[in-house]
Order: sequence, then C-alpha cells, then structure tokens
Amino acid sequence: MLKKGTKLNSILTGTCPRCQNESMYVKKNPYQLNQMLTMHEECSHCKLVYQIEPSFFYGAMYVSYAVNVAVGVAAFIISHVFIGLELIPSFIAIVTTLLVLYPPILRVSRNMYINMFVSYDPEVKS
Repeated sequence: MLKKGTKLNSILTGTCPRCQNESMYVKKNPYQLNQMLTMHEECSHCKLVYQIEPSFFYGAMYVSYAVNVAVGVAAFIISHVFIGLELIPSFIAIVTTLLVLYPPILRVSRNMYINMFVSYDPEVKS
C-alpha cells in the first residue's frame, strides 16, 4: 500500500516528496510539541529545499482546515450516528478527537501541501 514513489507514501511517512529517502522533520514523533513542525532545511539525498519560497507553508493552513473539518465530521458521525451519543457528548467527542489528533494533522497537512508542488523522481541523484 505504501509503495515508494507514491504520494500517499510521502504524505503518510513525512518523507521527502522528491526522493522519499529521509524524513522532512527533525523529530519523527509529532507529539513532541516543542519540535512538532521543525523541519530540515533540505533533503540530504536529493538536496530539495523544503521551504520552496518564503512563507510557503502558510498554504498548508487551508489543507489543515479541510482535514480538520473531515475529521470533525467523521467524529460526529461515529459518536452520534453509530454509537448513539446525544449532541453535547458528541460535541465533546469532536473536540477531544481534534485536540488529540492536532499534531499529526498539522504534519499531514504540510506533507499534503508540499506534495501538491513536488513529485517523486526515481532518477534523482541519491
């Protein structure tokens, strides 16, 4: 499923979108909150500069918003429709889910955003 060369592999693993050989992030664990979004300047294998232009990742906020809405709707459907909770407990379930998933959603949003602009290149110098 997560075959090297696919955008899904790069998005879910947080690897360089061009060569997919190393993580873009200094720390792999997104729950280390003080370094959650700390990235390497460039890929050590293919020399791709991650900050393509100044303030590049501001666009990832829009992706993050869409992912958060999708996760919130999913949490509501699961808690209200499938489990049968009332509205207030369902709201609490949505807020709890979004708080717990906040760090991975931020990273996945950044990964999705950079993968919109950079594609995998199997012939890049490793």
